[in-house]
Amino acid sequence: MPFNGEKQCAGEDQPSDSDSSRFSESMSSLSDYECSRESFTSDSSSKSSSPASTSPPRTVTFDEVMAAARNLSNMTLAHEIAINENFQLKHDALPENSLASRVKHIVHQAFWDVLESELSSEPPEYEHAIKLFEEIREILLSFLTPGGNRLRNQICEVLDTDLIRQQAEHSAVDIQGLANYVISTMGKLCAPVRDDDIRELKATSNIVEVLRQIFHVLDLMRMDMVNFTIRSLRPHLQRQLVDYERTKFQDILEETPNALDQTTEWIKKSVNEELLCLSEAALTPGAEGSSKPSLSPTSVLNNSYLKLLQWDYQKKELPETLMTDGARLQELTEKLNQLKIIACLSLITNNMVGAVTEGLPEFANRFKRISAVLLEGMNKQTFNLKEALNSIGVQTCIEVNKSLEERALSTLNAEVQANLVGQFSSIAEKDNPIWSLIDKRIQLYLKSLLCLPSPPKCRPPIPGGLAVIQQELDMLGSQFANIVNLNKQVYGPFYANILRKLLFSEEAVGKAEASSPTN
Repeated sequence: MPFNGEKQCAGEDQPSDSDSSRFSESMSSLSDYECSRESFTSDSSSKSSSPASTSPPRTVTFDEVMAAARNLSNMTLAHEIAINENFQLKHDALPENSLASRVKHIVHQAFWDVLESELSSEPPEYEHAIKLFEEIREILLSFLTPGGNRLRNQICEVLDTDLIRQQAEHSAVDIQGLANYVISTMGKLCAPVRDDDIRELKATSNIVEVLRQIFHVLDLMRMDMVNFTIRSLRPHLQRQLVDYERTKFQDILEETPNALDQTTEWIKKSVNEELLCLSEAALTPGAEGSSKPSLSPTSVLNNSYLKLLQWDYQKKELPETLMTDGARLQELTEKLNQLKIIACLSLITNNMVGAVTEGLPEFANRFKRISAVLLEGMNKQTFNLKEALNSIGVQTCIEVNKSLEERALSTLNAEVQANLVGQFSSIAEKDNPIWSLIDKRIQLYLKSLLCLPSPPKCRPPIPGGLAVIQQELDMLGSQFANIVNLNKQVYGPFYANILRKLLFSEEAVGKAEASSPTN
């Protein structure tokens, strides 16, 4: 099989109809005008993908649960291959000095010791060696493409075990010659990264050690082949990912009808929050004569996505539709929390000592590096945030004083330094006003990103106070928007069904309350 830049060797069941599809497209384009009332009120939902059902719950069998688990596993693997450019399989090495590792070493060493004793005996015993060459032949053949007939015939001819046994019976077998042929063939089939391993094999004189290392290198070559296949499949998976994931998730819903419970609750919280905001807006002075604002499905869904960046991944389960991106979302959340703190510290520093650090870009860069280093691992439960903030405050005072001394200016007095360190430490306190301000501005920026078409033609402006983290925030926002946009494409029809039930059940309740007589 040809490696990329290496040596040459031989009908979808969608869960909704056209109306729900139109809603899915509107989610992708993020246009509220396309989310028409008809697309929600029409009876277009698939039976199995409806978040609420009037039929009695049915018993789910063990086989159905296992089938759903297999579908989820396949969908997760396909999603990871398509999305993660660095995804590859690696050997699952046993922990060093573990019981399993010691047992494996002892068993393998015993096998090779027996082989060495058999080949060293008089007359030599070749049966185990012949079985090894038979296994080697099958592995080499597995590397060949269907068109590699010439090399296939040559391997089968040289490593013909029946012929080797006949030669062994007459003491005419050349084990070293067979090993040399195997090594030569491996050199033709392997990736360039294995060239050093092949040279080491050729330099090894002990036949038992040669056979042992041949199997080790063949294992590496098999892993290379698997990863090459993954890279080859990635463009195809990326083109088919939306249809594939949607179909697989539909299969999961058919096996486990409650597979959208967490997703429904996740969206329901945003619906309730949006309704509360609309109610409060209606009660403000001067709002009586204005037209009643309507609840936007796109806004509800975007707010639901933003909650994922404030999620407690240790204690709360993710919505089912976001399980495949859980690790990426958690990583983004942890990075965002660090960026929020750096922005808060920068804002405090600028307010207190901005006059002496103004026009010193190297100070801002040093400040950001110091903060990032001392905040490393801040999402671990054992991390002492207040102590880290105190250390950053002390180090900031040192850097400011150093900058002042270089310009022959007087350094910060003890009171100013203590005040700066104290305000830094206060960031860890609950409901800190500076934290709340930075968090609100970041949420506003990320929400603006989600409202842009995909791919965006331009970026929304960075709110004030976030200039110190602009580059990192822009990159994080792009990664988050990519996850969200793909998720909308895949699960848009399912979200449409959930929102249809939630929004219009709320509307029905509102009408009933409005029409009820007042006492």
